Amino acid sequence: MKKPKAPASVTVNRRAHYDYQLGEELSCGMRLSGPEVRLIRDHHVQLKGSFVTIKNGELWLNNLTLGADTERNIKLLVTKKQLSGLERAKQGGFQLVPVKLLAGGRHIKLIIATGKSKKKYDKRETIKKRDITRGRY
Repeated sequence: MKKPKAPASVTVNRRAHYDYQLGEELSCGMRLSGPEVRLIRDHHVQLKGSFVTIKNGELWLNNLTLGADTERNIKLLVTKKQLSGLERAKQGGFQLVPVKLLAGGRHIKLIIATGKSKKKYDKRETIKKRDITRGRY
């Protein structure tokens, strides 16, 4: 008999949608220790302020806040083909932005997206659209 799937707990970087025009998304694994896994599953994690970099042919998530103000750098697991695609996007002027952290089932996955930074007037336009949909105007 199969176990019923546990609903995926999700941590979302809401600031990413405000600061960036997001494009292509990619799901990747993370190299974590036991206590880090426990903190993520208990929702003691924040993606706000974290960013993704490529160092020495490896993908890294920097400034992930776990627990009480501990910022960590965590290696992300992607294939060489995916990494070369991300490097091309980075050379094309895109940023690598962590969007969601999925912790459902056995694995913990990070969804990253390529994005271009929004200008100040684009951010004001986003606020205006959001207020209109909420019925404030």
